[in-house]
Amino acid sequence: MNAKLWGGRFSGALDPLMEEFNASIDFDRRLWQADILGSQAYARALARAGLLTEQEAEQIVAGLERVAGEWRAGCFEIANGDEDIHTANERRLTELIGPVAGKLHTGRSRNDQVATDLRLWLREELRTSQQELRTLIGVAVERAADEIDLLMPGYTHLQPAQPTRWSHWLLSHAWAWQRDALRLQDLLARVNLMPLGNGALAGNPFPIDRDQLARDLGFDAPTPNSLDGVSDRDFVAETLFWAAMTMLHLSRWAEDLIIYSSREFSFVTLADAYSTGSSLMPQKKNPDSLELLRGKAGRVFGKMSGLLMTLKGLPSTYNKDLQEDKEPLFDAIETVNRALPVAAGALATLTVYGLNMARALVPEMLATDLAEYLVRKGVPFRETHHVAGAAVALAESQGIALTDLPLAELRSLHPAFEEDVAAIWSYARSVEQRDVRGGTSRRAVQEQIDDLLQWLDEPA
Repeated sequence: MNAKLWGGRFSGALDPLMEEFNASIDFDRRLWQADILGSQAYARALARAGLLTEQEAEQIVAGLERVAGEWRAGCFEIANGDEDIHTANERRLTELIGPVAGKLHTGRSRNDQVATDLRLWLREELRTSQQELRTLIGVAVERAADEIDLLMPGYTHLQPAQPTRWSHWLLSHAWAWQRDALRLQDLLARVNLMPLGNGALAGNPFPIDRDQLARDLGFDAPTPNSLDGVSDRDFVAETLFWAAMTMLHLSRWAEDLIIYSSREFSFVTLADAYSTGSSLMPQKKNPDSLELLRGKAGRVFGKMSGLLMTLKGLPSTYNKDLQEDKEPLFDAIETVNRALPVAAGALATLTVYGLNMARALVPEMLATDLAEYLVRKGVPFRETHHVAGAAVALAESQGIALTDLPLAELRSLHPAFEEDVAAIWSYARSVEQRDVRGGTSRRAVQEQIDDLLQWLDEPA
């Protein structure tokens, strides 16, 4: 059977160029399993509605299982005229079981069929994403716990700012990834609604029990409006936004590690498994895994913006423009689901050089501590900030470290300085002073670790 599912009204052949332009089988074939599951459930719904006998329904279900077996075995053959996965599966079903296959499409349109297939496929892919995200977060938390005593410079504007913990830096990214996981959990609730039974746009004319059909397919509920149900691609746009944000967070983490792995920093080294070399310079070890994570983020951003431009001007219900939802979605999901395990592997096998981090701590990073010392003496912060800045300038003018300024020099800047000012010249003390919730003290970082471990123990 090579007749078009929609061809009854037409008498002329389709231009071959138009046929190729119209076809989506090259990319939507990955929906084969979702399409078969949806069709099997729909056949049973037709039987419950009295539109198929039980024998016919089971004949269709069994035939579809044979089609699925061919897909699983890699021997399903795409035929000329199979413009999409729905046509291909129905054509093969008809070859296997005969005319009864023609009853399967009763009351159903490709409009509600494809929207259902896409949601079924996406639901499973996002559950994979969910697990990969949790794995990555788990790696970060485990390293944070193991390496909690390593101190490093914290940066703003890529300039040394204040001492912090390596673990605190790791967790700053883990919290961003957790937001991605929470956003994904929220998104899944909107993905998991069933359009099947909406027909082309006006609903199904036969007494299909959509609530039972939704339960059969594992959906939370059917979509509430048939016009909206066939045209809604918010769930695709939201998924692309989620993918873009997740890749953005991976990209920023990768950028930090690219910098930290440079010879000038030498804070970390990537394992050979996540690095490559140069075809010309034999000494090179390039952080290509991280650079690819950074580069592929832009690719996903483009998919999101492209789909939004497609959706923004569409009139109500189904338009063929919506066929353009699949390629960006497939590519974005595939990119994210490959990126997450690469990130987890790179992080798990990273070598950290705590001594190099400690050597990168410089006395000027304690200037804020100097200002805070005066605050504890009762001096207003705006004044102490100015005094600490003057101390930095004074040390620079004398060619010495801030920590080497004599007490007499400090007292020339403010009389509140006393002998105990020497106690602030400690990076460990500086870090421990920041002991509020979310701070970089050991206790505060351990609290973050415990909170994330508790979250990871909760069911996804």
